[in-house]
Amino acid sequence: MVERDSGSQSGSSAGGDGEFGEHVPGPPWILGHRGTPNEAPENTLSGMRRAVAIGLDGFEYDLRACATGEEVLIHDVRVDRTTDGTGSLGALSLPELSELDAGAWFGKRFRGERLPVFHEVIEVPGGPERGWPMHMIELKERGLVAGIAARLAESAPQLSVRVASFLRDVVLDARDHDLPTMLLAVSATEEDRRFVRDERITAYGTGPSGWRTPGGGADWSFCERWAWAVDEPADLLEACRAPLFGFNTNEPYRALATRALAHLAPDDDGEFPVRAPMLIVEPEALSEADRRRGEWYGAWRKTAAVRNPFPFPVDVACSIFVRNGAFEVEGLPHACRLEPGAVVELPFQLTGGSRSPGDDPLLAVQFRWQAGPGRRRGRLLLDAPMHRVRCVSADPIARRVTLLAERQGDAPASMTIRRHGRHLVVGIENPGGIEHPHTIAHLAGETVRGGRGLRLTLPDDFDTCSEGVPFSLGIEGKLQGERVVRRFAGGIPEGAKQGVPGRLLPL
Repeated sequence: MVERDSGSQSGSSAGGDGEFGEHVPGPPWILGHRGTPNEAPENTLSGMRRAVAIGLDGFEYDLRACATGEEVLIHDVRVDRTTDGTGSLGALSLPELSELDAGAWFGKRFRGERLPVFHEVIEVPGGPERGWPMHMIELKERGLVAGIAARLAESAPQLSVRVASFLRDVVLDARDHDLPTMLLAVSATEEDRRFVRDERITAYGTGPSGWRTPGGGADWSFCERWAWAVDEPADLLEACRAPLFGFNTNEPYRALATRALAHLAPDDDGEFPVRAPMLIVEPEALSEADRRRGEWYGAWRKTAAVRNPFPFPVDVACSIFVRNGAFEVEGLPHACRLEPGAVVELPFQLTGGSRSPGDDPLLAVQFRWQAGPGRRRGRLLLDAPMHRVRCVSADPIARRVTLLAERQGDAPASMTIRRHGRHLVVGIENPGGIEHPHTIAHLAGETVRGGRGLRLTLPDDFDTCSEGVPFSLGIEGKLQGERVVRRFAGGIPEGAKQGVPGRLLPL
């Protein structure tokens, strides 16, 4: 039985006793996305302090204004998802917000955590001998720049900041207040490149694979190149090899270890050394007995692979770690010695799951090596997630999509999807008792909301994507007075621990 790992953290670059393991400095500079959302509630002081303690170079957070004008750390327009309150942040005063609990939803030990305001987060100190943490400040709305600029000049002139936004006028306002600025986008475009160059913007940041576009391949030497929410091993390795100037991540241990890998094996141009398989989930195919254990469940026979990226022999130890749910595994752990460039395949069987998407099993591999010419003995722990993924095809004939029953007693609920040319039409069929239902969908990196239906535009290259594109959909509303969401797969609503989206496949 592989139980939940509550002790060691996979993905960290460990060291000690004279071994390699010290902090490898940037670039790229690595910041915690909304703090450390897998270990502490997002956009809280606990999360920011944890980012510093882990060894990150700083943290990213979101700012919005409350009814009394103070800048509050929160991602959503509403407070419902990350506090015990309800309503729009802009309709609540700071005294009202101070009564809300922003930590209990995440875990008992964070009970009493409050929504912080801007002047509190800029006082978070750095780690020993590390200096002040870098701040990536995403402005979610207009009207905040002047107050932020004044506060920084008065209280924290020593901070290295990047004031970021998807809104061009906000970026220009920040530039005009002499703040280092960053335009955000999902993917790099030629139009954005000209804007950043001509308006003398400090930095440009895309989504995790957003630099892999024709626009991203052009000359960006006039600004810093950043990325946001970089979590997947391949994306992290690409960011560290380029390198980007910086990025933020929900997977700090994996990110720090990957930066160390790029430093230790600078001549390696292979794929990420740990290759973990995808696990296809089919809730509708489960037996009644299995479904009672949770619909995010399955039994898989798979093969993983580990490659030695170093120019010297290494000893490797491979195992599966679980952050949520319970699994039975056969075929692992495994240990062996690998010569430079050698690959070992690891067949295994995995059975188990959980009631909800999120916190997928990890294949963790520790590399150890002895001292040799020009190197000390050392070790490095890398991991790769085995994402549980649900798939559906984009059919020109309407297709029913059943939604997961993640809570005891959830009634059947379903939606429909239908391809119409370059669009995907989604709608609510059976809301499962949800009052005032509306749709939510995630497609190829963007999350959108609508009424009882949505019309989504498919990516231009959709029909050539044999593995499909990230996709999920669901229904939001109220059930017995409580805000709820029913969903097809992970990826919605926004936030950590929601799992990855499913896949929308071309026919």
